[in-house]
Amino acid sequence: MKDEDIDYSDIPELNAEFFATARVVVPPGKKQVTVRLDRDVLAWLKAQGRGYQTRINAILRAYYEAHTSRGARSRRQ
Repeated sequence: MKDEDIDYSDIPELNAEFFATARVVVPPGKKQVTVRLDRDVLAWLKAQGRGYQTRINAILRAYYEAHTSRGARSRRQ
C-alpha cells in the first residue's frame, strides 16, 4: 500500500493540547530468563507468527496488571 492510499480521516489531529497533557511511558527493562512451557502452548504461540516471545510477555503483563495494585494504578493514569 502506498502512503497516499492510507485513509487518515478517522485519526484525531495531534494539537498543542494533546502534547501539553501527553506523558512518556518507558516500559521496564527486559531480563532474559529460561521458562518451560507446555509443548502445545508453545506450538500455538509460534503458530501465530513472528513475535511469540513478545506475545508471551504481553499475556503475562496483562495478567500481572489485572492482579496487582501497581497494574490497577497504571490503568487509572
